[in-house]
Amino acid sequence: MISIDDLTVAWGGFTLLDRINFHISASDKIGLVGRNGAGKSTLMKLIMGLQSPTSGAVDRPSGVTIGYLPQIMDHHKGRSVMEETMTVFAESSGLQEEIDALTRELGERSDYESAEYAALIERLSDLNDRLSVSHSEPPEVRALKTLKGLGFKDDEMDRLTETFSQGWNMRIELAKILLRDPDLLMLDEPTNHLDIESIEWLEDYLKGRRGALLLVSHDRKFLDNVTNRTVEILLGHIHDYKVPYTKYLELRAERLAQQTAAYENQQRMIQKTEEFIQTFRYKPTKSNQVQSRIKALEKLERVEIDQTDNVRLTVKFPPAPRSGDVVYKAVGLTAGYPQKTVFRGADIEIKRGEKVALVGRNGEGKTTLMRVIAGELEPLAGESRLGHNVDLGYFAQNQEDKLDKTETVFSTLDRIAVGDIRTKLRDILAQFLFRGEDIDKRVNVLSGGERARLGMAKLMLQNHNLLALDEPTNHMDIKSKDILKQALKSYDGTLIVVSHDRDFLDGLVDKLYEFRDGIVREHLGGVADFLARRKLESLKELERAAAVSKPQAPAPANDRTEMKEKNRQDRKKKNRISYLECEIEKLESRMHQIEAVLSAPGPEHDIMELTREYLECKRELDAKTDEWGSLIE
Repeated sequence: MISIDDLTVAWGGFTLLDRINFHISASDKIGLVGRNGAGKSTLMKLIMGLQSPTSGAVDRPSGVTIGYLPQIMDHHKGRSVMEETMTVFAESSGLQEEIDALTRELGERSDYESAEYAALIERLSDLNDRLSVSHSEPPEVRALKTLKGLGFKDDEMDRLTETFSQGWNMRIELAKILLRDPDLLMLDEPTNHLDIESIEWLEDYLKGRRGALLLVSHDRKFLDNVTNRTVEILLGHIHDYKVPYTKYLELRAERLAQQTAAYENQQRMIQKTEEFIQTFRYKPTKSNQVQSRIKALEKLERVEIDQTDNVRLTVKFPPAPRSGDVVYKAVGLTAGYPQKTVFRGADIEIKRGEKVALVGRNGEGKTTLMRVIAGELEPLAGESRLGHNVDLGYFAQNQEDKLDKTETVFSTLDRIAVGDIRTKLRDILAQFLFRGEDIDKRVNVLSGGERARLGMAKLMLQNHNLLALDEPTNHMDIKSKDILKQALKSYDGTLIVVSHDRDFLDGLVDKLYEFRDGIVREHLGGVADFLARRKLESLKELERAAAVSKPQAPAPANDRTEMKEKNRQDRKKKNRISYLECEIEKLESRMHQIEAVLSAPGPEHDIMELTREYLECKRELDAKTDEWGSLIE
């Protein structure tokens, strides 16, 4: 279907991809893996035609459709979630036009035995299959199923897209791509903004989908469950195996062992041959044997061992001082923001040595609780307190905003290091892959993965006995995540972690708190037990809904008109509330930024201008808060 032929990408003397070749067929489900910066996203852009190679080519046959979900994208505004998703069905008319054109062309041709004629027949069959799928049920039903699978609730379908975060808008774009049902689906880190239940839905969808898939993901379990082939980009070259990721690792380890054994055997043979040549080179009676062995060495095909990237994290947390038996306790905790309560009445108790995960749909309060634990947010009601002798280390989801972008990598640690640890800063940074000139880089030029590693390095400078980690593995490649997981398993303190990565949580945590519909529920056991129970609960909920639902008689015309108008007004009100909440959050964030600058202004700051902006934000905030309050009453 798509061929990559002798593809090279190079700039400034650095070769990112070096003459790579592989083919994507119609039934391939490929996991594209490699460490951060290996060239995975670049390869996807090359296939899409968004970037040109230095040499080589990508062969994309005409008529092949590609659905591409990049890590960063533009989002459309001005429509509701459902309206924006439904725009995808305007393309079905294009399918019918292509079917009509192919039908006419086939009717005019007589080369029935040719490969071109067979290709046209196959293309027509594929288009008819896609059109029949798109007509198998109403578009609204397909869109609703997909959006709900990706985590949207019924009452969110009419909200404007601009009232959602970037992560939720990514879900809308993903829904549109899935509904298009392209020949090749290319997804670059689709699970980054999904919660566990949405990931499971997407996993089931991709497993059952016909058509090719090229997937970049750092979620090992997701790769194993969805793909049947693994292509790894390593030091500019590719290694292609027709198996899922975990099996690929096993086969690659076997291959390297075989190569190493063959290389060592050959080196011993070469050494003995060279010793024979050196010993008998000048003896006339051995001249024929010497010449024969010299020629044999010249013709010998040397065994080579595949290049490997041995650069890896070496994370080890320092011993944790002993804390009290109860490390954190919340009683009747209600938390949120002045304009929105996120969850109510939570009772939480975490004891010394426990490793606990906070799971649930995005926006249900996991990060809110972390901020309460860290003292960044005051509870709206109830009690929240850390236990005796607890020293908290907090890794925020927006870690990049917590780092001073004007500092260098080295000075970020040097500013907070005390005592003998100052002499070990370079060693600590080397453990987190900051070597040589890397330690002099400024924070503002670091990638997301580099900032995550730097934030984790900061945690190691102090002996915390409670680690609160909010999405610590975002932007980390699979090897780095595995090493961090092992370090946390060996950590002798208490751990609270927010993550949607099932493989990372599996075997790491022994208790979960689920955030759902404003309520926090405790689940004992690991993430696999929790997901199994949630699937059963979901099935029971569907059965109960089917049992109680009964067909209703149609309402009179006047009632339907009034109901339609009432629904329209309700949607308008919800959209306005959502918009105000979004604007209030932006204004509060900006005011906090100005307050921070005014508390310690530098020579480059215009204090009068900042004060004026602060007062304008305050007036606008008061007005919007009053309007928001009147709408929710």
